[in-house]
Amino acid sequence: MRLTFLGTGSAWSLPEIGCNCLICNHMRKKKEVRLRTALYLESRENLLIDCGPDIVQQWWANGLRTVDAVLITHEHGDHYLGLDELVALRRSTAPEKWRPISAYATAEAWETIELRFAYLFEKTLKKELAIPGEALAGMRTKVIPFKTYHGPMASGSVGYVIEEEGKRLAYTSDLVHVEAQVEILRHPDVLVIQSHWLNEPQVNRPSLLSLQRALPMIRAWEPKEMVYLVHISDADPVTGDSANEALKKVAPADPLKDPQTAIPYPIPTCQMEWQETAERAFKDNSIHIPVQVAYDGLQVEI
Repeated sequence: MRLTFLGTGSAWSLPEIGCNCLICNHMRKKKEVRLRTALYLESRENLLIDCGPDIVQQWWANGLRTVDAVLITHEHGDHYLGLDELVALRRSTAPEKWRPISAYATAEAWETIELRFAYLFEKTLKKELAIPGEALAGMRTKVIPFKTYHGPMASGSVGYVIEEEGKRLAYTSDLVHVEAQVEILRHPDVLVIQSHWLNEPQVNRPSLLSLQRALPMIRAWEPKEMVYLVHISDADPVTGDSANEALKKVAPADPLKDPQTAIPYPIPTCQMEWQETAERAFKDNSIHIPVQVAYDGLQVEI
């Protein structure tokens, strides 16, 4: 399997428009960009995992050609608002050769998505159900959704475990915790997990995962080969930043600290700092698995 990280940012991408926080300004200076998180997996089929509003830019930047199925994790706009762009694939194909693209989501997620995109069914998309704990019907690749909790406004939220040629990839998508089927997440070869914050905030309004909260999950699930972090944001307050009063900036409840000095880790403001901090956090928490903070365009073989 070949995995491409089409985007690795949060719901508004990074740097955010209208934001002059230290993180966004530092990323602009370094010309770093994180589009909305989405994945592309080449296995027996070519799978697009989430299809957000950046899909056209992501498509061309990564040289994509075809999509056999779309796996939608939940009903938030940054994960499905690009579905209409897939009409272009049908428009560029002879009618007698076109087959609708299978699109999978939970029944709860479809309730929201259908309100906007019902017109895509039959001609562009084939509506399929993702039932937690059951392999997706009609797929040659084995894909099993698992239920996650991403707050009351995303009741249809799931992650996916994908198995191919003896390898297992687990992708959590957006969540604050896993509701059930924990066993399916144990011992994947590769784990792709959200890291919206470094530190768990005092109030977790968007029900998203911090690296701090993710660490015990990673330790319990024991991935075999690699952990990739995605959905990076700028929501951690940075000491001395005048933008800390912004709505998105939430103070940590009890920040990650150096176990020797009890000094909190500095907040990462770019890719290099995120990578250094992630490696340090894994080491300090006795997690002996390689970690990579994913970046847009990263391709890996699984």
